Amino acid sequence: MSEIAKKPSRIQVKNRRKILDAALEVFSAHGFRGATLDQIAEAAGLSKPNILYYFNGKDEIHRTLLNGLLDIWLAPLKEMDPDGDPLEALMGYIHRKLEMSWEMPRESRLFAGEVLQGAPRMQADLEAGLKPLFDDKCALIQAWIDAGALARVDPAHLLMSIWSVTQHYADFDAQVRVLAGDAPQAAARAHVDRMFRALLTP
Repeated sequence: MSEIAKKPSRIQVKNRRKILDAALEVFSAHGFRGATLDQIAEAAGLSKPNILYYFNGKDEIHRTLLNGLLDIWLAPLKEMDPDGDPLEALMGYIHRKLEMSWEMPRESRLFAGEVLQGAPRMQADLEAGLKPLFDDKCALIQAWIDAGALARVDPAHLLMSIWSVTQHYADFDAQVRVLAGDAPQAAARAHVDRMFRALLTP
């Protein structure tokens, strides 16, 4: 009989969370190649051997973060209601993505950094997790278009445009702050809403 795996203690759960949060800060600032275990250990307030007690190395920490992030990132797309008003369903998704760029800028930069490197550590996850969902939502948007509920747009490029516009506020935060000040959220919400409503209204 195989032994039942011991449930992690509270301190173990706390330390893993502390390591992952520190790693998110380090990876989002320096990228995978620029980040080191020493930087992660310092940010977490733990020793390097302590880090290696919980994770096999930098690659496992990075993959753990990416796997958790993909689930969070895809949740609003999964939740798009096929039975709701098409325009409002899409606008709700767009506004949620915009809010996520302000709530989770480090996560957005981590994801962007991985994709810019060619997605070497999450190619399989993109193919198995994102691609079927993307195809399903493109088919849903196309059905709404065919029913006359939305203007004629290319569903695939619509979704990619939504990601480009909304995630810009996280991935290019330093530039946004220089150009638009420290609190551009209200103006951004209004602009993005007008832009996509004008594009999508039949």
